[in-house]
Amino acid sequence: MDTITANIPTRPKRKFVDENLTVDRWQKIEVYFKSLLDRSIRSIQHLEQWLLDRSELESVLEEEQAWRYIKMNIDTTDEKLAKDFAFWIQEISPKVAPFSHQLNIKLNCSPYLKELDNEKYRIYLRGLKKAIEIYRDENIPLIVEMETKQQEYGAIAAKMSVEIDGEKMTMQKAAQLLKDTNREKREEVYNKINNRRLQDVDILDKLFDDLIALRQKIAKNAGFDNYRDYKFAAMGRFDYTPDDCYAFHQSIAKEIMPIIEGFDKHRMQTMGLQDYRPWDTSVDPSGKAPLKPFEDGEDLINKSIRCFERIRPYYGECLGTMKAMKHLDLESKEGKAPGGFNYPLYEIGVPFIYMNAVGSQRDLVTMVHEGGHAIHSFLSRDLPLADFKSVPSEVAELASMSMELISMDSWDEFYDNNEELKRAKKEQMQKVLEGLPWIAAIDRFQQWIYTTPHTADERRIEWQNIMSELGSSVVNWEGYEKAHQNIWQRQLHLFEVPFYYIEYGMAQLGAIAMWRSYKQLGETALNNYDAALKLGYTKSIGELYQTAGIEFNFSQQYVKELADFIKAELADMN
Repeated sequence: MDTITANIPTRPKRKFVDENLTVDRWQKIEVYFKSLLDRSIRSIQHLEQWLLDRSELESVLEEEQAWRYIKMNIDTTDEKLAKDFAFWIQEISPKVAPFSHQLNIKLNCSPYLKELDNEKYRIYLRGLKKAIEIYRDENIPLIVEMETKQQEYGAIAAKMSVEIDGEKMTMQKAAQLLKDTNREKREEVYNKINNRRLQDVDILDKLFDDLIALRQKIAKNAGFDNYRDYKFAAMGRFDYTPDDCYAFHQSIAKEIMPIIEGFDKHRMQTMGLQDYRPWDTSVDPSGKAPLKPFEDGEDLINKSIRCFERIRPYYGECLGTMKAMKHLDLESKEGKAPGGFNYPLYEIGVPFIYMNAVGSQRDLVTMVHEGGHAIHSFLSRDLPLADFKSVPSEVAELASMSMELISMDSWDEFYDNNEELKRAKKEQMQKVLEGLPWIAAIDRFQQWIYTTPHTADERRIEWQNIMSELGSSVVNWEGYEKAHQNIWQRQLHLFEVPFYYIEYGMAQLGAIAMWRSYKQLGETALNNYDAALKLGYTKSIGELYQTAGIEFNFSQQYVKELADFIKAELADMN
């Protein structure tokens, strides 16, 4: 499918904000906030129209910020793009925040609030009341400073590169060579990558210390003992507590770590090694060359469209529309910030997928993962309020991680060799489990970071303590202790989106359950999946999972049940 036919959506006609609004100074949008604040609301109908107008304004502004962020990440060397985003973070967002707070209060105090449909607005109003509770004027400049400083991580990481065999490479591209079947080559590549990362350890430590101090100050201003407790409130974590997270960590340590160490021992034996080192963890243990599911970005998207079409034609149409609208930037290149994401665009309703593809199996998984997010955006695009579309990560990641597993039935679009296809599926199933301990480790680390005063050296010691429970004891880090102590610095979330990570683990468990349901029920399971995604965030997390036909559960017993299912699927492939 080299030519994709797609219906190109057009932006809905605006009813409140000027069609040709260009945001180059605050005054151009201030008038809309003042209009909403000053408007007289004399009936339930007036209130609902007020909500729609506010949502339109928020959608326009969120989409404008999104494009500035996307463009800046695509080319971190372009000073104008960096300035455009910095202008938004420093000049627009801080001025929006007080008005948003006043609008929240206006809504909360409206005599017509009780006439709103409770089922429709229950979740929205729950979050709004919490936002009012934790808002502080004095935090606005601190949040601006924090958001500006967070962007330094991407700039530092984007500058990292290594030279291998005379070629200058991004860290992502160099990491592909860790799949080389020549062990000496892998060790050489690992050392170059590691040595480059170690150059920035102190810089990243200083950046992280600064971010921690800012975040703790924000929390104290809002009346919280620490940033963890503040962030749980700010993220609207109504459906679970920090103690539930600790229970998750424990379940993973008890039920998943023995399986992971079993994988590592089997790899070590297959490779005939007496000493299993960090550069041995990515290569195919039987000595096969790295999987190469696609050639370039164009090939990746075309194969992904065909793959999604075979699951449901609508899913393929979603990706086809994004391709036609150029809402994709897939290939890794110098100056491009690391990472991958699907960025919802609430006004046009067609999201943007950004990633750093280098031709690997991991890139295939990233593409179908972000494609799952994209389908979620399409399915919820007609919800009337932007806040209804702004789903919690525990649900957003359920959409994407489920698609990683469901899409495996169509991965022959990427692999025409049956042995390679089988290998890709086995690798994916193993990685589903392998990712859980890392997720638990990062979350446990964050909980400790913000509840325990510490130095950078004490932080390294705590990380090693966590790794003793949630890291594989099979891997020998002798001589690479410093690399092991600082490996957490690779995790973008710690720097840029604090506490956004355990959701991946909770959603991964949900995705395994969703895949199990799909294997058992087929189209009925997909209907349940679609039904849950269409609800956006108009139900609680537990209710959304229930609509999808699964449980929001991370007890040790449930984790064991899902792990046993994956083990059985792996056994069937042998």
